Amino acid sequence: MLRDETSPTARALLMLELLQASPGISADRLASRLGVSTRAIRRYVEILREADIPVTSVRGPAGGYRLGRGLRLPPLMFNAPEALALVMAVLDGHHDASDPHTPVGSALGKLLRALPESVAAQAKAVRMATAPVRDRGAARPDPETTVALVRASEARRRVDIDYRSEAGYERTIDVEPWAVVVRHGRWYLLCQAMHAGETRAYRIDRVRSVRERPETFAPPDLDPASALEEHLGQGWEHPAEVVIHAPVDQLRWLSKHLGRLEAINEGTTVLRGSTSNPVMYAEQLALIPGDFEVRRGDEVRAAVAALGRRLTAAARLSAG
Repeated sequence: MLRDETSPTARALLMLELLQASPGISADRLASRLGVSTRAIRRYVEILREADIPVTSVRGPAGGYRLGRGLRLPPLMFNAPEALALVMAVLDGHHDASDPHTPVGSALGKLLRALPESVAAQAKAVRMATAPVRDRGAARPDPETTVALVRASEARRRVDIDYRSEAGYERTIDVEPWAVVVRHGRWYLLCQAMHAGETRAYRIDRVRSVRERPETFAPPDLDPASALEEHLGQGWEHPAEVVIHAPVDQLRWLSKHLGRLEAINEGTTVLRGSTSNPVMYAEQLALIPGDFEVRRGDEVRAAVAALGRRLTAAARLSAG
């Protein structure tokens, strides 16, 4: 229902949007959607016609209003969830969408500049806060939920989120929403979980609802994408400590989700992390161009040994 003070011209423009979305819509439905009488609908039709927008009507039970031929389309109109959904779709499909110098980034910038600032603000914030990479296994969150988290992050206001874990457990969590980050097609809320006093990353597609709290917070000075990568390498059920016979500067390319690198001396580095998937972790370690030993983590050590046996068997078969 629209507010009573909404002007007739504004209502006429909203009716134009309804006519574009639902050709043949009846006067009764238009009146219900706009919260006015059918008499007012006829007045809005005349406002549109005076603006050279052809609106035709058909009488009878199956009648209604539709836009006539020869209409010059007005500027695009989006509400905040629609605008953000478009930005999210572009970011999911194009990893360079945040770069204004690329064709995709330039086109996205034009779209945002054409929107009212009140609508474009959340979309701009998500665009600047994301580091997307295309992934067929991407999980798209609800745009309205994402809008609520972006708003709270910008306002630096704590929120309660209703969260459903991968195992299906539901709980309410009080958090400081530091940033929204996209990683490999999945949207995360990087935050401080107040009950634990620790940094956490929650999948936004698993957030069921968001409620702002009165408390405010001061976010830490960090790079959200790097902080998320580092966080994803900690706290899993299978720990790992790997000694790598290479200088730490030669290993900076390793994904931060494997853990933290620390120099032991000029030619030796230790990697400390954890994983929920030892087999995948072992496969990532196998990419290291040098010798290494798993000093801690029985599950990871067993996975590395199994991978070694499999590769050795493959080499024997090739030789034969």
